[in-house]
Amino acid sequence: MDRRTFLTAAGAGGAALALGAAPSAGAVAPADAVPSLRRSAHTSDTPLLRKWFHSTYRSIEAMTTEFGLAADKIDVSGPGTPVPSVQTSPTNIGCGLWATAAAGGLGVISRDAMERKLTRTVSAVEQLERAHGFWFNWYDAHDGSLLTTWPATGDPVRPFLSSVDNAWLVTGLRIAADAAPALRPRVAKLLAGADWSYYYTPYDAADPVAGPGQLRGGFWPDKPGKGEPTGHHYGALNTEPRMASYLGIADGSIPADHYWHLFRTLLPGMGQEQEPEGSYVAMDGIRVWQGHYTYRGRKLVPTWGGSMFEALMVPLFVPEPEWSPRAWGLTHDRYVRSQIEHGMQEEGYGYWGFSPANIPAGGYREYGVDAIGMQEEGYNSLGVVTPHASFLALPHARGEAVANLKALDADFGAYDDTYGFRDSVDVTTGRVSDFVLALDQGMVAAALAQQLSPGLLQRPFRTGGFASRVRPLLTKERFSI
Repeated sequence: MDRRTFLTAAGAGGAALALGAAPSAGAVAPADAVPSLRRSAHTSDTPLLRKWFHSTYRSIEAMTTEFGLAADKIDVSGPGTPVPSVQTSPTNIGCGLWATAAAGGLGVISRDAMERKLTRTVSAVEQLERAHGFWFNWYDAHDGSLLTTWPATGDPVRPFLSSVDNAWLVTGLRIAADAAPALRPRVAKLLAGADWSYYYTPYDAADPVAGPGQLRGGFWPDKPGKGEPTGHHYGALNTEPRMASYLGIADGSIPADHYWHLFRTLLPGMGQEQEPEGSYVAMDGIRVWQGHYTYRGRKLVPTWGGSMFEALMVPLFVPEPEWSPRAWGLTHDRYVRSQIEHGMQEEGYGYWGFSPANIPAGGYREYGVDAIGMQEEGYNSLGVVTPHASFLALPHARGEAVANLKALDADFGAYDDTYGFRDSVDVTTGRVSDFVLALDQGMVAAALAQQLSPGLLQRPFRTGGFASRVRPLLTKERFSI
């Protein structure tokens, strides 16, 4: 999976599914009548979720090299044991760590096996070359060496320090330390130099464009000082990079007011997918544009491109809906409902769940629901459904998510008991991806862990600075929806 193009773009700025009687294509649910299935226990599908976790974790194990790092992807279409890709990233490594902690916590592997696997990965991470306390974007998963040429093409790779990818590795390390206490001193030493102020540009009221109070996408550290920065900051709140924001606020390396300098929507007149509604409000003394979009009569806070993982990867770990039920909880529910209606009613695919994934015919690209993303030329669904999007939706529409996944299996053969769900399906052609990806399987594993053992992977993000600095911000949040 080559996320190089995706990271820059994201930071700039078949057969019918049995769901019962569906409303007509033109029907619009009232904004305040968005159903949430979280009240239902769904105990009858728990064995199926456990089965899915087992196979998903087997794919993570197959992607993990002898050196101890989860590689980027494996091709599971051929006979024999799949070979992990050469490349890995901080995000992939983080996914391997939290998937292993989840497997131990769920009893899928023994505690001894979990600790042994986590220790091996932490030992590998200790050997990786770093700069400014952070990890580079691409390493050889088999020996930990820094990649300077891309394995498939031989093209040069300029070493880069990504704020969002480092956030997912730090997340995985925190979870590993929580799951295996003997690792805590070693993880603390690794994280001692990860100062998020490295990526932060302080707010400048006189010039908020140059000083937006936001995080850079990253730096190329081969230049003097901090290195050469990306031309963009991560400005949108409801996107994947807010994990880096939460980590920095929690450890005190960036100020709490950074949260209020992130965009709920771009400002009116700035040029975006739709002209937002909303109003300016004062939050902790800061003037905040509390904007929203309306999609099929439903008010929500958009993401940058309209994909599922932008909105719903972070709450796998930080309990946003619990701490902010009438703001974050509400917009997450409505975001999932919008994805369902886009696939089932607006486009009539018969399936749903759109998020960056492997192109079934080969390659990688961003998929989403354009209308619920700020980017004017946002991510389009194009009939490509990715299972990880349904797993992310489990807390908000568990029955429908399970039904969608069962249909992808029954109608396209998108699942096998050995390695879990393939990464994506083009439901207009029936083409199923040959690959599973560490990032997407990592999200699947975390989402299943949250359903099977609520809070299992959230423990490190409910105490300390998350409780004292992040939770109060989410409790105060009042989206205009």
